[in-house]
Amino acid sequence: MKRVLSGIYFFLPVQLLLLHFRKYQLLLLFWFILLLTITGNFASHFGASSLFLAPEYLGNISFMSMFLLGCAMCVFTMTWHITTFIIHSKRIPYMGATRHAFVVYSYNNSIIPIAFLIFYSMVTIHFQWHDEHSSLEDILVQQIGFYLGMLVIILISFIYFFRVSRDFFKTILSKITNPSRIRGIIPYDSLDYEIDIIPARSYISGKLRVEKSADLEPYHPRVMNTVLRRHHRNVIFAALISYMLLLIMGAFMEKPLLRVPAGAGFLLFFSIIMGVVGAFKYFLKSWEALGWVIFFILLSLMVKYKLFDLRSIAYGLNYHTAERTKPIYDYIHLHDIFTTKRFAEHKKFEEARLQLWKNKNLGDTSLPPLVIISVSGGGSRSAYWTFRALQYIDSATKGRLFKSTVLLTGASGGMIGAAYWRSIHDAFLQGLIVNPYERKYQENIGKDLLNSIIFSLASVDLVSPFNRITVAGYSYTRDRGYAMEQELIRNTDGLLDKNIGYFKEREAKGEIPLMLINGTIVNDGRKLIISNQPVGYLTQPEYSLSEPTPPIDAVDFAAFFDQQNPYNLRLTTALRMNATFPFVLPVVKLPSRPDMNIMDAGLSDNFGTDISARYLFVMRDWLQKNTRQTIFLQIRDTREYDVSSNSTQSSLTNMAIDPVFVIQNKWEAMQSYNHEYTKDIAPYCMNGKLKFVTLQYVPKESKKTAALNFHITQKEKEDLYQSIYYPENLAAVNTLIKMLR
Repeated sequence: MKRVLSGIYFFLPVQLLLLHFRKYQLLLLFWFILLLTITGNFASHFGASSLFLAPEYLGNISFMSMFLLGCAMCVFTMTWHITTFIIHSKRIPYMGATRHAFVVYSYNNSIIPIAFLIFYSMVTIHFQWHDEHSSLEDILVQQIGFYLGMLVIILISFIYFFRVSRDFFKTILSKITNPSRIRGIIPYDSLDYEIDIIPARSYISGKLRVEKSADLEPYHPRVMNTVLRRHHRNVIFAALISYMLLLIMGAFMEKPLLRVPAGAGFLLFFSIIMGVVGAFKYFLKSWEALGWVIFFILLSLMVKYKLFDLRSIAYGLNYHTAERTKPIYDYIHLHDIFTTKRFAEHKKFEEARLQLWKNKNLGDTSLPPLVIISVSGGGSRSAYWTFRALQYIDSATKGRLFKSTVLLTGASGGMIGAAYWRSIHDAFLQGLIVNPYERKYQENIGKDLLNSIIFSLASVDLVSPFNRITVAGYSYTRDRGYAMEQELIRNTDGLLDKNIGYFKEREAKGEIPLMLINGTIVNDGRKLIISNQPVGYLTQPEYSLSEPTPPIDAVDFAAFFDQQNPYNLRLTTALRMNATFPFVLPVVKLPSRPDMNIMDAGLSDNFGTDISARYLFVMRDWLQKNTRQTIFLQIRDTREYDVSSNSTQSSLTNMAIDPVFVIQNKWEAMQSYNHEYTKDIAPYCMNGKLKFVTLQYVPKESKKTAALNFHITQKEKEDLYQSIYYPENLAAVNTLIKMLR
């Protein structure tokens, strides 16, 4: 037994496994993240597991989507082999005496990849059966696709390494077959010997047989190192080829056929990082730490001098105006722009718009009901639920919801769903579509957006950040923000492929609802309000108009950037700015002095309550006199009474982490509860003419809510779709039907 255990312990695959845990544990972090992701223990709130367990390609989970994921998994695995080979080969110099040294190393280094793949298949099969409701036949086909994709890349990789190894042995080893001859050429140096050589007694040979290491021809260590260095160059060259392929795919990312599944994009992203790590270790050796310091210093200088910018562009806006025409972003200039006079003028303009809306909606009654809609953020989950709720109510009221709505606002994904709903009904009013209630529109809003974002991150943002593209008459850089917008346009059949000014005239006439698209200005925390109509009355509280220094807490986008062609801003760009979740989408910079940086509206108000409440207060006199009742319709993707899950400090980890991340983890809940105070006060400003109606997504299984990201599974779609039939939601719908009669 001792001899057997000793044989296992000194088996090269086992020794390499132990070496990975003993040296450079950071390289194991990639596998650890993948393991946590597919089991739902990492980024579960954002649905990251579905990207690997149910990848989409061309909008479907199919043989081809799994095939591409398998290809990417193999690229990641081969990159891991390459990187660890470069780092650890000095500890196995005897490997240089084998034919096809890197291939043999890969065989012996496969315990971790094989174990991961077995576990991955088990989890994937369960997920696709339970969550995606796939048939056994489809699951089998998809598994075959995955492993066929891996096999194709393995064959391509090994054919390459077989060829370069053969060429090398022909040109080099045929001339240096005698170790004593080498000693005469290369003097002995004690530094040739690695004190940390792996003591393996057996290994898996190129013929996939277990052979003894002692049987390898005992070439001098300098010869072995020469062979291995040649392999290092070969594997670095292979990594460069992969990089070039990513560049090519990024250049043609507009072609749907070239956009790989999001999970594959993540794996390519990991491969790039590991490839860079391997290159640094190979070329810089003991100077590696200094090399990384210099790299980050150079990157910082490039950003400082605007040679490289991690921020994104607002497509359609004119960034090429003279520096003096760019507005100065500070309180003094905001105070000069958003004056008391502008407040009054814009308020009067909005009252005139409301009067036009009233004249169109009088019908048989003297005073019509008026609706203000506020939607919550929440990625594709919120977009899908918001659209479902609005379409259902509008259909149940025979179109009266759309006619009665004067204002749409909110945050993030909810605004994407609301904007699509408005665009569909606007197109219907213009005779561009026949039936605004077709089921295909619901399916469109649930299509994947994450694939394009992650693919662009891997193939453009990280490896080629200097792509240029012309949009709406101006030249810009292209990034994952642009990729997300293009995918959204394709998903919605081009109905969102407009600039914001396209809707300006019909909004002003009261024919369609006014849409306020918000963002958070990360420079100082103010709100950015993007609107076709003047909204200076929303930029500061009314009580402060008589004060010399009023608190200006919001910026009217069109008024502030009046010299930058503001109405040419693409609608999809405005929606992306409103939904810029940190790191998933890039921060957007606007052409002011200094640059105004914009992120997700949910950072300041994830429910749209703040802007809606101010609108109600400013317009309260007109609303009381001219409407039968004002309805505040709130559509949210979380339960009002239970916004976030309960957490307890029951472990040392929780005690240490919870206080640090309490704001991040509970920010949405704190906003929701704070807004209840606003809802307490608001009805008194309207003399009883204000009614709150709330529709909320309630998952069938309380512990399994749809994920917060730009990808939702088929099971999640069904859950969101059916949530309208939740008893409290049906009661809210019935209330709306009665009030809109």
